[in-house]
Amino acid sequence: MFKKVKCYHCGDACVEGEITSADKSFCCAGCKTVFELFTENNLTCYYDLQNNPGATPPELEGKFDYLEQTEIREKLIDFSDDGVESIQLFIPHIHCSSCIWILENLNKLNEQIITSQVNFPEKRVQVTYKTKSFGLKDLVLLLASIGYEPYLSLENMEKKKTDIDRSLIYKIGIAGFAFGNVMFLSFPEYFEVSEYWLDQYKPIFRWLMFCFSLPVVFYSGAGYFVSAWKGIQSKILNIDIPIALGISVLFVRSSVEIMADLGTGFFDSLTGLVFFLLLGKLAQQKTYSFLSFERDYKSYFPIAVTRLNHDDLLLEEKIPIYEIKKGDRILIRSNELIPVDGILVEGDAKIDYSFVTGEARTVVKNKGEKLYAGGKQQLGAIELIAEKEVEQSYLTQLWSQDAFVKDQEIPFKSLINKISKHFTIAVLSIATIATTFWLFFDASLALNVLTAVLIIACPCAIALATPFTLGNLLRIFGKQGFYLKNTDTLEQLADLDAFVFDKTGTLSHTQGDEILYEGEQLTDEDYILLRTTLRNSNHPLSRKLYAFLQSQKIDTLDRFEEEVGKGIVAKVNEKEIKLGSSQWVNVPAENQNTATTVYFSEDETYRGKFTFQANYRNGIWSLLKSLFKNYQIQIVSGDNASEEAYLKSQLPFLKDLHFNQAPADKLIRIKETQERGLKVAMVGDGLNDAGALKQSNLGIAVAENINVFTPACDAIIDAKKLLHLDAFIEVAKKGKRIIKWAFFFSFLYNLIGLYFAVTGQLTPIVAAILMPLSSISIVAFTTLASNITSRNLKKINC
Repeated sequence: MFKKVKCYHCGDACVEGEITSADKSFCCAGCKTVFELFTENNLTCYYDLQNNPGATPPELEGKFDYLEQTEIREKLIDFSDDGVESIQLFIPHIHCSSCIWILENLNKLNEQIITSQVNFPEKRVQVTYKTKSFGLKDLVLLLASIGYEPYLSLENMEKKKTDIDRSLIYKIGIAGFAFGNVMFLSFPEYFEVSEYWLDQYKPIFRWLMFCFSLPVVFYSGAGYFVSAWKGIQSKILNIDIPIALGISVLFVRSSVEIMADLGTGFFDSLTGLVFFLLLGKLAQQKTYSFLSFERDYKSYFPIAVTRLNHDDLLLEEKIPIYEIKKGDRILIRSNELIPVDGILVEGDAKIDYSFVTGEARTVVKNKGEKLYAGGKQQLGAIELIAEKEVEQSYLTQLWSQDAFVKDQEIPFKSLINKISKHFTIAVLSIATIATTFWLFFDASLALNVLTAVLIIACPCAIALATPFTLGNLLRIFGKQGFYLKNTDTLEQLADLDAFVFDKTGTLSHTQGDEILYEGEQLTDEDYILLRTTLRNSNHPLSRKLYAFLQSQKIDTLDRFEEEVGKGIVAKVNEKEIKLGSSQWVNVPAENQNTATTVYFSEDETYRGKFTFQANYRNGIWSLLKSLFKNYQIQIVSGDNASEEAYLKSQLPFLKDLHFNQAPADKLIRIKETQERGLKVAMVGDGLNDAGALKQSNLGIAVAENINVFTPACDAIIDAKKLLHLDAFIEVAKKGKRIIKWAFFFSFLYNLIGLYFAVTGQLTPIVAAILMPLSSISIVAFTTLASNITSRNLKKINC
């Protein structure tokens, strides 16, 4: 019977004794080859990290002690509350898929880290961690110890854009200077000049080339060695390991030839290799800063907030959140997101910070305490004084956190996560086999083959295909009013099989409905009670009624509760008010009707009802007919069936119409559809539909002009652009095809390059030129192709 054990190198399951080396078991020949390579080069410390985790390298001792000062830490940290902190750090050394994998798996290195997410184009990482036995200093030390020391500057943290790392410019200058001089000193060797060269100057020229190579290897190329070594210490195979190995082999071989007077070495290839590698890194950084994928609502979509007049707090004004100024008094209703840091001045705050921390728990705050942006109020309305202007990019980052990604397989993401480890193992294996072959058949080519293979096979081009294609489409979608959480969400949009639509607030407008009141005559006191109660709710019907009742005096609530899908109950001046469905208010049968209605009672006594006549969006029927050609369509509504006949007259082909659906019923409908093997998108208003939005494969919240989106949704679409949903889906599908073509070109480049490298026809210096060019060409292709594909979206009128 076969005994299952863990692979000594990667930890995957394997059969004991099937593939072995030095009494160790391995899952594949690749892991065995890498282990043997490490053993031969005295790098077995790679496997010792877990024996002494958390050890601080001597060179970092005391370097970040200033981060223990409260004043400095508060300026750097984005969020700090209830034992959890969150910060966004600029990491200059992020440059490939290996970097992404390492930085998004920091929780494997320290259990106090909750989540970490990389913004690849901007070279930033957002980290959320527990502070019980861990702090900002510990986080920075951890990052520095694995080769990703963050650039910390209070001035830098306040800027949106980051400049090119100046140290990279210096390294390129030194490498370029040395490369030019080494090439010049190599001319006599190239042209086989004799006489004076042979007798007097050959040794001098060769030692000069050696001297020029020293700053190139130990300064300009030092970053590759540091990154490779820290990757090995952390048991992570990053892409800098083969590059550092190639530089080392060239330098050692060339130095031995000079010292033993065996030849001139390969200092021209060595200095040229480092020079062109650094040039490629510079070009990539400039490309990243030119192509910004940040989905900044400030530029595109004016999600609004309610600002109160300083002189008359009853005067409310809807403003885009980017217009908030320090000192403004802001009204936050139940289930609204707090857009800015501020001080609580009115109301009972029960804040859900899962938007920031990823942990589903609420925090109670009292008047005078600080509230952080990203929290969601759970208990009625509150008022706060803004401490700063809104940080839109921070809210966007919170919305994009992996904590809210559905628990399902994401093919492109898993490919990028796995490609780093397996690709590097494959490259090392190919390099070892090819070099061994040439050592026996033509030893003079073995060194060139080893170095060329290690350089040409860099997977950076493959790693860039997905983020740049989907990232550019995210930017374009955002400009047109459709905001997706992240690139995975865009991919899911292209893979859907069915759509489930809510009716109220989705197919119909949330504004412009005709409202009729039937019941006892309302007094001024009744108006005050109703307005005070409705002011705390963010349900679409509550917002309509609040506007319909016009401006009245507002009292302070003694109690407020809202039951999703049922209604609200509040207590004001010893009077209990109920608003909601007929079951919630206990309405007599003779007063119930079949239209969309909000019923009203006072102290358990029925008083009246507000009836709404739905006003459907222009063009919504055309959208549903278009989608029906390729997808299954359902309509689920919490309202009664009073409009069933009208909907069937507009959509005679539609069979799945469901009314009187509570939030739990909508969620069940989604589950039943998914159990048939279909990938489902839920399109709703983000409130009563929260459960269904989260259960669906893709939750799309339709937004009018208020800040109501929650972590349950994966996308927000401007209500005006909902009619063009089919056009967005078509572009997303074309985006996937672009990625497949980019993958094809990337793999084709690697196959062709590896063929010439393995056969000894490719020199290291040419490989060093081709590697960055391949990455830049992939970025150019995906950006151009995605722009052309989405050109029809740009024709959509607001």
